[in-house]
Amino acid sequence: MKTLTILKTTIAVLFFQQTFSQETKKETAAPQYTIENCVNHFEIDKAAKTKVGYQYWFGDKNFTQENTLKMSIVEPGKSTHAPHHHPEEEFFYILEGSASFFLDGKTVVVGPNTSLYCPPNAEHGISNAGNTNLKYLVIKKDLR
Repeated sequence: MKTLTILKTTIAVLFFQQTFSQETKKETAAPQYTIENCVNHFEIDKAAKTKVGYQYWFGDKNFTQENTLKMSIVEPGKSTHAPHHHPEEEFFYILEGSASFFLDGKTVVVGPNTSLYCPPNAEHGISNAGNTNLKYLVIKKDLR
């Protein structure tokens, strides 16, 4: 009986050490941050084309420690995707154009210099409600 208890304890300790070691490796894989790679100027040729416009990542999950920052440009009458929900909270900040913001069954149309907050797990969506491009920032926590 003692041998079985010692064996179970040893296996549990080894499992814990392996898990902790993998988590430590993930944390140490962060990039080296310099003034050069911490300043990101928008460049249209580095933007990714989408079905409804394009997007530009100022800080994605491969670079940042916890938060991401993306700019989305959406053509008139279109949206990046259907309303959805996820465990992360999310902010939108409208730079240009007119946005239709959907949150938990209600919709409002807003213009530039407006922030929109999506609580965790709330159903939300954003679409272009105007006749010019909608340009907005997306700020989201990365729950790796």
